Amino acid sequence: MISTPRRPSPSSKKALGDRAERAAADWLIAQGLELLATNLRVGRFEVDLLFRDGPVIVCVEVRTRGPGSWTGALRSIDAKKRARVRAAGQRLWLERFARDVTIERLRFDAAAVEFLPDGGARVEHIKAAF
Repeated sequence: MISTPRRPSPSSKKALGDRAERAAADWLIAQGLELLATNLRVGRFEVDLLFRDGPVIVCVEVRTRGPGSWTGALRSIDAKKRARVRAAGQRLWLERFARDVTIERLRFDAAAVEFLPDGGARVEHIKAAF
């Protein structure tokens, strides 16, 4: 009998995503970025992590994939997702940061999180990913 791989339940996917976001946030904080918000709702959009990197506001899209995934974490950020994150960033810029003289610009980064067998996490961070 051939068995079909079981899909993770929505709650386990959410837990995995939350764990990946925590790992990415911890890693970026260790790199010197200042965490401003997590899972920030911007209208109908969401920014996974929002940081300040000196005079730059950074919107970070966090992704993780299991070992049996067809697509890698970074490749899973398709054009539609990039457009949604950019729209959230544009709205954030206009509503919160455009008039702040200490902010020069907005950047969109990506973070891929791989969970290791020992329980740790490996974070791959791409500055200005899109």
